[in-house]
Amino acid sequence: MIKENQKILNRLLIIFDAVSIMFSLMLAWWIRFRSGWIYVDSGYLSLREYLLPVLIIMPIYIIIYSFFRLYTPYRFKNVFEELFNIIKSNIMGLLILVLILFLFKEIHYSRYLLFIFALCSISITTVERIIIRLILRRIRKKGYNLKHVLIVGFSELTVELLRRIDKNKQWGYNVIGILDDNKKLGYKVKEKEVIGRNYDLEYYLSTKDIDEVFVTLNIKEYEKLQWVIGICEKSGVRTQIIPDYYKYIPSRPYVEEVDGLPIINIRHVPLDHVIYKVIKRCIDVIGSLIALVIFSPIMLLTVGMIKFTSPGPVLFKQKRVGLNRKNFNMYKFRSMHVQKEEEEKVQWTTKEDPRRTKFGTFIRKTSIDELPQLFNVLKGDMSLVGPRPERPYFVEKFKEEIPKYMIKHQVRPGITGWAQVNGWRGDTSIKKRIECDLYYIENWSLFLDIKILLLTVFKGFVNKNAY
Repeated sequence: MIKENQKILNRLLIIFDAVSIMFSLMLAWWIRFRSGWIYVDSGYLSLREYLLPVLIIMPIYIIIYSFFRLYTPYRFKNVFEELFNIIKSNIMGLLILVLILFLFKEIHYSRYLLFIFALCSISITTVERIIIRLILRRIRKKGYNLKHVLIVGFSELTVELLRRIDKNKQWGYNVIGILDDNKKLGYKVKEKEVIGRNYDLEYYLSTKDIDEVFVTLNIKEYEKLQWVIGICEKSGVRTQIIPDYYKYIPSRPYVEEVDGLPIINIRHVPLDHVIYKVIKRCIDVIGSLIALVIFSPIMLLTVGMIKFTSPGPVLFKQKRVGLNRKNFNMYKFRSMHVQKEEEEKVQWTTKEDPRRTKFGTFIRKTSIDELPQLFNVLKGDMSLVGPRPERPYFVEKFKEEIPKYMIKHQVRPGITGWAQVNGWRGDTSIKKRIECDLYYIENWSLFLDIKILLLTVFKGFVNKNAY
């Protein structure tokens, strides 16, 4: 039933995508030639002449959409990943369209219109997909189009899986029950019962309408795994394995092959790739220069106010631990009274901290005190986006207390980061901050950096946790 629903959905998506592309072309033609927004010379191709080439390459557009996984199930698909794939698909489709026009020597096809068409197609397809996503989520939350699943094995993973399924109703999973050899029959977790033993698997697959089986066996029971997979494949039911060692591997494991032997890299860091490093560094340099120009009036005013309201230097230098655990001097506008170096190294800033000046409270709350770090970015000590750097004293302390804490030093620290835009800033949970830092390190992309910068602009400057 689920497979049939997916086929129907895919057919509908193809029709909607085709309509969106055609409507985008018509809208682009209207904007270019009939809206009056753009100057038009006398004489231009009719709408029919513009539509014909797009109609011819429509199957190519659909193939490209399929290549970029725009027709895969929506249950777990990330909305930002889908948007990025829509952009890539339409750019590739446009390039193919331009190539066809060039080969057929069609010189009267407006380049302005092609550009407008690409923007319209990306925008309209994105709106279409968001609407479909919202409709599907609402349908699944109401109990329709559900996937009926069985869980084999009881462990910590089982509890975590059930917690996430319960939290994400839009996934549309209906857990029939749990099979386990160790727990009592009738034992409940998250309102789901242990309904049988592992050897009952074949019975349930043959008598119940099961769409998928999740395997959450304890690592000590992995000798049963081959048998479970064999039963599922014999019954034609899809098997999903959540390994008991999942906590030790990244959310997106990087698998290499050594003479046909798959090897999982425990920590995949996209920024280890030299191309990505160069791209990020170029953006850091250009972005920090632009930011220095934009914020220079605020910075000059801040310099004057610090001098006027408190004796001491304008800039405050502090040792922080950066890339590859190397120390560097991080710059900030001074927001506190001048302290002894020994005190400053080990004291944590707290709410109502008496060391702050009146003007210092304001610039900390609005993050203006962070602006001199743009010079750290230019120097290469920091990046615009990354995990926040910490003082050596606290690094030594946290690395013993917080698991995986030192992994954050595998990338350049940032002025802003995923933890900061999610509210984990100032005197908040170090553990939560590290979770956010690890997510950023393992899932880095140019799009994620842009998202963090935009979130910083809209909600990151003024923060209730910035003391």
